[in-house]
Amino acid sequence: MSTKEQRERIELLQGTLDLLILRTLLRGPVHGHAIAKAIEFNSDDVLQVEQGSLYPALHRLIKRKWISVEEGTSENNRRAKFYKLTAEGRRQLAAETSKWDKMAGAIARILRPAEQEGE
Repeated sequence: MSTKEQRERIELLQGTLDLLILRTLLRGPVHGHAIAKAIEFNSDDVLQVEQGSLYPALHRLIKRKWISVEEGTSENNRRAKFYKLTAEGRRQLAAETSKWDKMAGAIARILRPAEQEGE
C-alpha cells in the first residue's frame, strides 16, 4: 500500500466500529479476519480495521451479548472463531443505525447549511 493510500484511510471511532461489525454479521457468521476484510472491501478500502481494534471490539460485543462466538474451520482449513449476531445484537444494530442516521444528518446540516436551505 502506498503512503498516499495510507493517508486516505480513515480511522474509526470505537462506536462506529461496533456498528460496522454488527452490520457485517447481519449476513451470517464470519471469522475475525473476514469481518475486517468485509469492512475494508465494502468501504472501497477507505476504512481499515486493525487487529488491535477489531479483537477488543469483538470481545466487547460478546460481553454485551450482541454477538456470540463458536469454534470452526476457516476456508483455508484453519481453526477459527466464528462470530454471530444475536437477537439482542439485531435490536442493537437497528437502534445504533437509527442513531447514526440522525447524527450524520445533523452533521451534514452543519457542514452544508446552504444545501439544506436550497441555495
